[in-house]
Amino acid sequence: MITKDIILSVLSEITKAMDDEKDYLIELDQQNGDGDLGLSMSAGFNAALNAFKDDPGEDIGFGILKAAMAFNEKAPSSLGTILSFGLMAMGKKFKGKKELTPEEFTAGFSKFNEEIMNKGGAKPGEKTIVDTLVPTEKYIRENLGKISNTDLIKGAELIAKESSDATRNMKSVHGRAAYYAEKSIGVLDGGSYVGYLIFKALNNFIIDGGKK
Repeated sequence: MITKDIILSVLSEITKAMDDEKDYLIELDQQNGDGDLGLSMSAGFNAALNAFKDDPGEDIGFGILKAAMAFNEKAPSSLGTILSFGLMAMGKKFKGKKELTPEEFTAGFSKFNEEIMNKGGAKPGEKTIVDTLVPTEKYIRENLGKISNTDLIKGAELIAKESSDATRNMKSVHGRAAYYAEKSIGVLDGGSYVGYLIFKALNNFIIDGGKK
């Protein structure tokens, strides 16, 4: 079962990944954005981690809602706002839960993706974080319960990396990057790389002795 402590440990690992890759995210964003992606993701995830950690209750959903609000306050970029909407949707889905099955958590991940697509207006193939998250969700749904959780998360990281890399061949149609249009082809999307880092961090948690 997935408890609040486990989610806290995973969130800590994700935050570390955003901190470690901050400069690279800035570099990616400078190619077709305003260059603040690394700063906003580092600030946002650190704020979310602290808010989740400081929540004294056992309610997973309420803790995630607090994390979402903190994330939105500290990362008011377009991606930060969209991610906070996704976290809010996930928090509402988990409200009242003190522990979650892998199936329940996957349902929450689906709700997260649904919300960021609804609020952000992006669809797969438009060079955004959606291009990493949607194929990874599909892989998880298709393999959940068929292989070990360890192998599932390892595979999810590989799918996330492949999906992020595939955004190099796409044309940007959203946000500031859309101004670059054809010139954006050949450039890795920073948002998609943020999506990859989430699953890289989750796999690191497993490797380091997390929930098997």
